[in-house]
Amino acid sequence: MDNDVVIKFDKVTKTYKLYKDDKKRFLGLFFKNIKYKEKKAVNNVSFDIHKGECVALFGKNGAGKSTILKLITGVTYPTEGKIEVNGRVSALLELTSGFDQEFTGRENIFLKGQILGIKDEEIKELERPIIEFAELGEYIDQPVRTYSSGMKARLGFSINANIKPEILIIDEALSVGDEAFRRKCVSKINEITSKKDVTLLFVTHATNTARDFCQRGIVMKKGKAIFDGDINSAIENYNTIIDKKASKKLNLSIDMNNIS
Repeated sequence: MDNDVVIKFDKVTKTYKLYKDDKKRFLGLFFKNIKYKEKKAVNNVSFDIHKGECVALFGKNGAGKSTILKLITGVTYPTEGKIEVNGRVSALLELTSGFDQEFTGRENIFLKGQILGIKDEEIKELERPIIEFAELGEYIDQPVRTYSSGMKARLGFSINANIKPEILIIDEALSVGDEAFRRKCVSKINEITSKKDVTLLFVTHATNTARDFCQRGIVMKKGKAIFDGDINSAIENYNTIIDKKASKKLNLSIDMNNIS
């Protein structure tokens, strides 16, 4: 992989087996004759993302965006094709995943850091900035099970945003906390991405927000990348898909009213 390329998808396909029910799914682990349907969540997708790029990933629900993120972060693996990722990945996806409910917030900082492969010495250096950014006060030394969902999300965002990522992945994570804290999160992301060596992959339905962060957009539809280019053209392409869907719904509603 070129030194400048940090994420490379080369003809990547991810196929899932869809069984009729949980029983069939379990039996499918042992017997090849159990019937199932195949679903290509990602279908022959290729792209390169270069160091320092800020790229938006658009698509309706089910278009394949989440599967691409899982492939990049190593949660799942491709059925076909090749993926290469070069750099420390910080993924603002499910912000509260990986927390131990019985550990304090402070203890969970070290736990998540270890999960991300960060050495204890570096976690200690990052501990204070993480705590200050999360604004949890005395709760930082209370068990996470006593936190509200918003407090957990704030701690999760703070950890992931402060670990000095080389590749930052954001999946609709900017709805954390109140309006003041959301502005703080946006400011933090701008600070991170202003460094030319940090790469951003931003998955969102909010096209205006994507335009603020990104110069390039990739549009997904039914598992395929149907557009890859400048952000304004990508947004136009995505809006066309949304408009067609809205038009179909409107026509269906009119037809049903006529029938009734």
